[in-house]
Amino acid sequence: MKKRFFSCIGRGAINRAAFTLAEVLVTLGIIGVVSAMTVPTLMQNYQRQSYVTQLHKTYNEFSQALLRYQTDRNAINLSEAGLSSQDAVNNFIRTYFKIVKECDTMDNCFSSSYKNLSGTTITAYSSTKSFVLASGTSIRPLYSLSGNKLINIAVDINGQKGPNINGRDFFWFYVYNNGIIDDIPINANTVAPLTTAERETQYSNYCASANSVDGCFGKILNDNWQMTY
Repeated sequence: MKKRFFSCIGRGAINRAAFTLAEVLVTLGIIGVVSAMTVPTLMQNYQRQSYVTQLHKTYNEFSQALLRYQTDRNAINLSEAGLSSQDAVNNFIRTYFKIVKECDTMDNCFSSSYKNLSGTTITAYSSTKSFVLASGTSIRPLYSLSGNKLINIAVDINGQKGPNINGRDFFWFYVYNNGIIDDIPINANTVAPLTTAERETQYSNYCASANSVDGCFGKILNDNWQMTY
């Protein structure tokens, strides 16, 4: 009798633990809805972080090259080291970077068009010699002396590949005479590194308002290499 009693209990437990087809379908439906809501956000965050990772890599590569350039010449700053003309800038790139392509203008090294975060097409470019690095990053270094700032560098972290949007895969570095790379200066008296407040000001004035290609890089620096916008 005891055996039969426990056998009945066991069958009852099994029956109570089973799910009906309707319950399974409802559960799968809920999982599908949650996935549809969360997966796009996860993918977007992953993509943005991959952009930042490549940007950080390019930033480090430039910072190290500038330090080597200055050290090799026993100079106290980049101007003293000889980085004082467009030809000098081009020679610096050729010497301290592995170049896989060199273009007379941005046209063949960069995408044919770019947009701001708002979707507005960016049209203002300087037709200056550009390069593609071994990493696949496209750069356009322009010697443009203004106070302590020496060079403006357009950077597309994945070359001609998309999305070709300022603040996503397209950024601007500004090289200062002390060898520091930061965002666009507030004025001719700005000294790098910029303060947190100065970077936030430039982000609000340019990147966030979609009035210019500037300001996004400084925001990423402020947010500890995270793309929070």
